[in-house]
Amino acid sequence: MKEIVIASGNKGKIKEAVEILKNYKIISMKEIGIDIDVEEDQKTFEGNAIKKAETIAKQLNGKQCIADDSGIEIEYLDGFPGVFTKRWHEGTDRERNLAIIEKLKGIPREKRKINFVTAIALSDGKETICEVGKIEGFVAEEVKGENGFGFDEIFELENGKTLAELSQEEKNQISARRIALEKLRKRLLEQEVER
Repeated sequence: MKEIVIASGNKGKIKEAVEILKNYKIISMKEIGIDIDVEEDQKTFEGNAIKKAETIAKQLNGKQCIADDSGIEIEYLDGFPGVFTKRWHEGTDRERNLAIIEKLKGIPREKRKINFVTAIALSDGKETICEVGKIEGFVAEEVKGENGFGFDEIFELENGKTLAELSQEEKNQISARRIALEKLRKRLLEQEVER
C-alpha cells in the first residue's frame, strides 16, 4: 500500500482521509516524527495547500504529502475573510462567529450567501495536484447547534439548519473537504490507469 503523509494532527481530518483514500495508507506527520510549520501566506486556498504539501513533501524523501487549506467567503463582504479566515480575528471560534453576525446585522438572508471552500493538495516534492471542494449556504442570524467547530454554528444550509445542527455523518456527506478528497481520489485513480 502506498503511503501518504497528512499534514495535520486533526483526528477528524485524518479519519476522513483514511475513509476516502482507501487504497493508501494515511500517516500523520506526528507518527513519523516530523514537525514543520508552513506559513500560509499565499493569496488563495489552493496556493496555501500547495505550498504546505510541497514544503513538507521535500522533507519526506519521495513520500507523498497531502495538505489542505480551507475557510469561508462571504459574498456580501466581497469574499471576506477568505484566506484570512483563521487569522482575521483574535479570540475563540464563538467570538469570531459573533463578529461575523455583527458585520451582517440587518442584511436580508438572500444577501448573506457564504461559501465554505477546502483546497487539498498532494505532492511528492516534484509533482503536485490540487482539488477544491465548495459548499454554499447563508450566514445565520444567530449561532445554532452544538456539533462541529469553527464556523459550523453560523453556516446555514438551504433548509435553515446550520452545519452544527447536523450529525457528524450528515455533515461528512456534504462537507467541502469530502468533495475535494473525492475529486483527488478520482485524479489519483486516473493517474494509476495512465501509468
